[in-house]
This record gives sequence, structure tokens and C-alpha cells, in this order.
Amino acid sequence: MSGGYPHHPPGYGYSAPPAQPYTAAPYTAGAPPPPQPYGAAYASAPYGAPSAPYSAPPGEKPPKDKPQAHGFGGAPPVHGGSYPPAGGYGSPFAALLPSAFPPGTDPNVVACFQAADQDGSGFIDDKELQRALSSYNQSFSLRTVRLLMYLFTNTNTRKIGPKEFTSLFYSLQNWRAIFERFDRDRSGKIDANELREALLSLGFAVSPVVLDLLVSKFDKTGGRNKAIEYDNFIECCLTVKGLTEKFKEKDTTYSGNATFTYEAFMLTVLPFLIA
Repeated sequence: MSGGYPHHPPGYGYSAPPAQPYTAAPYTAGAPPPPQPYGAAYASAPYGAPSAPYSAPPGEKPPKDKPQAHGFGGAPPVHGGSYPPAGGYGSPFAALLPSAFPPGTDPNVVACFQAADQDGSGFIDDKELQRALSSYNQSFSLRTVRLLMYLFTNTNTRKIGPKEFTSLFYSLQNWRAIFERFDRDRSGKIDANELREALLSLGFAVSPVVLDLLVSKFDKTGGRNKAIEYDNFIECCLTVKGLTEKFKEKDTTYSGNATFTYEAFMLTVLPFLIA
């Protein structure tokens, strides 16, 4: 894979994207159909019809939302829990606790972080993270970098430690592979259909209206090209993933409906607007 990434340590599981979202078992003849992606499948019902439970088999009580083994795109979970780390709706500027590199972290990843952490504080800020990623041919705007930091730390302090940096680094490696997988014409961009397939591979089925809004928002030409480049693809996926995870925290029955207080709604949406 391009990009000059070092090989990840054994046991992380950051290879090709899973064939089925949310660790669904492969479908075999005579077996129950695999779980549906999060959201209503495109052909499952007329557009606008009530959505089915996200991934609960028909007739079964939806399971509680258990932490995924490897989070978004194969990244190890941060803080030992779900991704983003569960923390309710407290202050978005809560202090980030010190952390350490997970056992077996590639030495090149450690060296990359330490080179960016010039003051030896054990944290790097948004501009230092931007420079660190650019050294591996990953050029992102500060907005995308800050959104990455928010999703991996669940705070807006704009600092990140070794553990979160490792998760972020390997996730980007995997997301690059997903982008290249669906950029079939090797144009460096993916169109609306390719974006829909990429989101489905991650376990999210968005409606045509939402898909059009995403393409319009993240197309650098303001929607004229109707295509998304890699850096904006990352921001798009982070937004869909982050908002979906926040919604799922309230949708405890997997019904497709949730109730938010005004405060909770604002604290859910605003971090994605001000990143």
C-alpha cells in the first residue's frame, strides 16, 4: 500500500476492510441473512419508510450496544471501550489523561510521535499532529486534524497522547486502503456511488438525500465535481461515524429513534461544526 506506513504490530488486525460491517459472519446457504448496516438499506423499503433496527435480526430483541473489537475501520478502541470513548455529555474541554503506547507498537510509530512531541510533554497538539502525519504523505487541513483528535480523545482540548495517536495512525492506514479500494479509476477522488459503497463497507447506509448533502459538503469544488478527495473523505467518514455513535448512545433499543435534551443535542452536534 502507498503512503510509506510501517507495518503494524501483530494482533491489531488492520488489514483489508471486513467483508461484512460490524463483524457479521459470512453468509452461507441456509443461514439467516447477515445483519443490515446501520441505517435503512437502500432497497429494503421505499425511501421515507420507517427504518428497521440497525443490526438486530428480525424477531430478536436488539442487543445492547457493546463496544466493537476494533472500532472504526479496524482501529483499536481508545480507553478500552467503544469508539469514540464513552463519556456522556460532560465538558467537551475535559482534560486528557496521560497514556502510553500499547505493547508491540511499531517503533516507527513511536519515533513519529516523539519527533512531534518536541517538549517531551507526552502530548502533541493539532499543528504537531498535522506535521507528523504529513511526514507519512498524509496531508490534512487543520479542521480534519482537529476532528480526528476529537473523535479519538472525546475532548476538544486539541491534544493527543501516545495511545490515541497509535489508534489514529493505524486507522488512517486502514482508511487509506478503503479509499483506494473504491477509487477504482485511480482518479484520487470518489464519486457519490463510490462514497455510498465505502460507507456501506464501514457499516453505514445513508439515504440518498444525506448522501447528496455529504458530497456537496465535502466536494472541494462546492458540489460541482460531485466527487471527494482523500482528505475530505476522511473528514466525511469521521463525521458520519461520530454522529452515528453519538446517536446510538441514545438509541438503546436500536429502533432508529432517539430523544435528546437541548443541551445533549448541542453538545453532540457542535464539536463537529467547530472542530
